[in-house]
This record gives sequence, structure tokens and C-alpha cells, in this order.
Amino acid sequence: MALLELKDLHTFFRTKKGIVKAVNGVSYSVDEGKTIGVVGESGSGKSVSAMSILQLLDGNGYIDSGEIMFDGRDLTKLSEKEMYKVRGNDISVIFQEPMTSLNPVFTIERQVSEPFIIHQGMNKKEAAAKVVEMLADVKIPNPHIVAKQYPHQLSGGMRQRVMIAMALACKPKLLIADEPTTALDVTIQAQILKLMNDLKSEYNTSIIFITHDLGVIRQIADTVAVMYCGQVVELTDAETIFHVSEFSHPYTEGLMISIPRLDTPSNQKLDAIPGAVPHPLKLPKGCKFAPRCKYATEKCLNEEPPLIKVREGQQVRCFYARKEDRHATK
Repeated sequence: MALLELKDLHTFFRTKKGIVKAVNGVSYSVDEGKTIGVVGESGSGKSVSAMSILQLLDGNGYIDSGEIMFDGRDLTKLSEKEMYKVRGNDISVIFQEPMTSLNPVFTIERQVSEPFIIHQGMNKKEAAAKVVEMLADVKIPNPHIVAKQYPHQLSGGMRQRVMIAMALACKPKLLIADEPTTALDVTIQAQILKLMNDLKSEYNTSIIFITHDLGVIRQIADTVAVMYCGQVVELTDAETIFHVSEFSHPYTEGLMISIPRLDTPSNQKLDAIPGAVPHPLKLPKGCKFAPRCKYATEKCLNEEPPLIKVREGQQVRCFYARKEDRHATK
């Protein structure tokens, strides 16, 4: 059963040069206790689509149309006061860089205790005890000592664990993780991913995991939404993404072959997707990926393909979703 469902979401930003369509018709769902990985290059709309769920947009940003159904309610219809009750309680966020998310002048105890005091009505003493318990849950050694420390006294991995503890304080139904392992080394990254998987199982929390690293997605996601230029270009289960499939989007194919492999000869260059993401105010007329696609035809340049179901559990936004068909065009 879907806990969250984005339906044809459009999130725009007003700028001096025009309207930027950062999210332009995004649809995907997250089932209870499952993880969806949202991947794509910088500027693809990954974070904006997720922040739209909590209406955490810059002052010039707004939801133009679409629905965000969460637990039976359309979040786009809620007032700011009603959203306060949802943020941190039903839906929490782990941001990319914990050092900029944690307040440097407050102790860990004070910051992690806020959700308990605000949403659960605990007093300071009760919240302080709960903080130590949560820090222990995220595998922080000596949690009673760490609780009294300040963010600058902790390592990057420890700060990220504190952010996870804060996000899971009220046992939210949905957790949005916005590139939470980007600034960490691979060893700590693996520990954080294992921790998130363990906590997901323990609390039955659904997760939206935003990243540009497909290797991370393989370790944590059940389904994958590949985004490009504010649109979902492929939506399928994680197994399909990482194995040979009859269907795929050329952009997904490009991302996969650009991943370094241990068996790649040292003198062989990695394949790379040519070109760059188009400027958001100068998007192509047809398929947004056509200028960079080696399979593009005249039809691709002039018509925009819809996101279509190619088989059970897989949707692709491409006129030549079947690999045989697009190879035949060349």
C-alpha cells in the first residue's frame, strides 16, 4: 500500500529571467516500509521534488499543480500551521551536510530533544533521557557523553548519526534522506547505509533516498526513480536497473556504463554521457535528453515522449524504450 504518492507534480521558481520548471510533471509512490531511490545529475529536480512534499521551498518557489497524497491527505492543501504538525513528526528529513544543519552553539542534547518536546510534549528531563536512548540506537558510543557535546566536537560520521537520531526521534512514517552520505568516506558511508536499513526494519519507516551515486542505490533501494530535467525518465525496481533488461531509458543506460568497475582495464577510458544538462530556461522542444542521446531521431527532437508502462513494474519516458528498437534506428 502506498504511503506517499506524487501525482503529476509541478514545482516552479520565479526568477528575473523567467519561470524555472524545476519539477515538471513528476509522479512516483512510496510503499509502507519500502525505500525509493531518486537518482540523477545535479539540477535534475531530485531534491526539489522531495522538499515540495514538506513545502520547504525557497521564497520564489511554489507548487503550481499536482497532488502529494500522504496517508490519505493531500499535503498541497494543508496550511502552514498544519504542515508544522507534519514536519518532524510524520515526515522527517536528513540533510546532505550535517555541519550546516546542526546549530554550532547548542549541545547535541538540546537539538535532538526538540522533536520530543515540541511533538510529544515531554519535559526537558524526559527528553534528555530519550536523547541518550536515540543516540544509542544509532550506534553512537558513550551517548551520555556525546549528548553534552557540540557539533564541532564530533566527526562527520558521528554528526550524520546525530542527524539520523533527530530525524527518527518521533518515529516518522516517512524519512527523506537528501544525499546523506555524500560528504563521508566509503567506510563510514557503508556504516550509515547499514544503519538506515536496520532502522527501517525496526521502525517500518518508508524512505526517499536522494543521491547521484548508483552504487549507494544498489545497497538501499527497493525501487528507483531516475530523474532528468525535472521529469522521471524511468521508474522501476532496483533489480531491473542493475541487471540486463529488455527495456531502459538511454539516460539510465548512460549512467550505468559510466560507473567505474574493478574489472575495467587500467588503460580504458570510462564511457561518459556527452554534453551537459540543458539550461532550465532553454529546455529542448522534444525529449529533454535528445541533444545528448546517441539514439535520438527526428521524432525525439520534435515530440516529447510520455512516461509509459513497458512491462509490469517498469515505466520509461522514451519512444524507443525497447533496446532492440533504438539500436535498429542506427
